[in-house]
Amino acid sequence: MIDITHKPTTLREATATALVTVSDAATIMALKEKRVPKGDVLESARVAALFGVKKTHELIPDCHPLPIEHAECTFAVGEMEVIVTMRVRTIYRTGVEVEAMHGASVAALTVYDMLKPIDKGVMIAGIKLLEKKGGKSDWKDRFDMPVKAAVLVISDGVASGKKEDKGGIAVVERLKKLGVECSGTMVVPDEPEQIAMCVKAWANEGIDLILTTGGTGLSPRDRTPEAIEPLLDREVPGIMEAARSYGQERMPWAMMSRGIAGMIGRSLVITLPGSTRGAQETLDALFPFVLHVVKVQETAFRHGM
Repeated sequence: MIDITHKPTTLREATATALVTVSDAATIMALKEKRVPKGDVLESARVAALFGVKKTHELIPDCHPLPIEHAECTFAVGEMEVIVTMRVRTIYRTGVEVEAMHGASVAALTVYDMLKPIDKGVMIAGIKLLEKKGGKSDWKDRFDMPVKAAVLVISDGVASGKKEDKGGIAVVERLKKLGVECSGTMVVPDEPEQIAMCVKAWANEGIDLILTTGGTGLSPRDRTPEAIEPLLDREVPGIMEAARSYGQERMPWAMMSRGIAGMIGRSLVITLPGSTRGAQETLDALFPFVLHVVKVQETAFRHGM
């Protein structure tokens, strides 16, 4: 199965429909009046749909087992057709569109099976996905101008040439995939004055997003939060709370990250861990959602606020 461990957990929803047609209006009357020999068609189909949703991962090879936290099957009965509507919701890392379609198809098959003894012309005319939402694409803002970012690598070893920069390169590559323009990168040692000078200069240039990597741990030289905090006009604690919560599910040491985030004027500053893995996981946790801050600033600027 596809690896989804990097995805954040969000509310996912999907709605699918299936159409069952009959060849005789008397079939619909029998269904409505519950005179079908095999029993109550719609109630049987509803129960079957719930089983179908829950067992999707057992039958579709690449579907992940996931918690089904809401499933609802409803029917619209017309003169010559039954329309099945299946709605599924969960809070998980992947969507439930296949589960919704599977539930709708099982309900339709149940209707077909129960009606075929009295109507040889009954058919399943189609199954389709009506709507899906809750993935990253639903939270992706559109911008009038490209988002501009700058990346500051904070490391004594990299600054002195003794170590190769991997974390900063990984951050820049990830930003490009997100459609964010990286207008500058710089490497400085773990010196608060140099860190502050660089971040302040970028903020004065109006850079939308300033990411630092390194110096957020507990070693004596890790002083990035102390360098950044006095510069912030407003701290945004929820950003790093989300990052640490995401990281803690994957690495027990994530609790010891002291990263901070906040605004300097219109610039959003986020301090990432120095490890490549830690930086990448923080980006997975925060993007594209955190770019909404940039959208808010863009809107405020456009309205002269």
